[in-house]
Amino acid sequence: MAKNILVVDDEPSFCEVIRQFFEGKGYSVTKAYNGDEALASYREDRPDVVLLDFWMPGKNGPEVLRELKAFDPEANVMLVTAVVDKEVLEGAIAAGAFDYALKPLNLHSLDLALKLKFRQIGSE
Repeated sequence: MAKNILVVDDEPSFCEVIRQFFEGKGYSVTKAYNGDEALASYREDRPDVVLLDFWMPGKNGPEVLRELKAFDPEANVMLVTAVVDKEVLEGAIAAGAFDYALKPLNLHSLDLALKLKFRQIGSE
């Protein structure tokens, strides 16, 4: 069974790079370009993991994270950000993100982090 990832970022090219990389590794990837699309997609597809951009127009990553966790406390969300601010990152973890990744992403490190998470949630 394919592991499902929802990648949420307002940069379509970023989403496409992530999609191509992870689909090449056997994952199923859905893209959303803003917070509202992300929430609708999550409710419809219930992906195993959400890769969520921190800064987006409209609802930002922390707002989407809070709404996802209110809808599904078991949602597995990894924050993706170019912001290196300890308080911001700690706040995301406190709000329920299981981890964070800094942009520019190292796709192989991200792959390892997701493999560990899938092992934890029993989807591997």
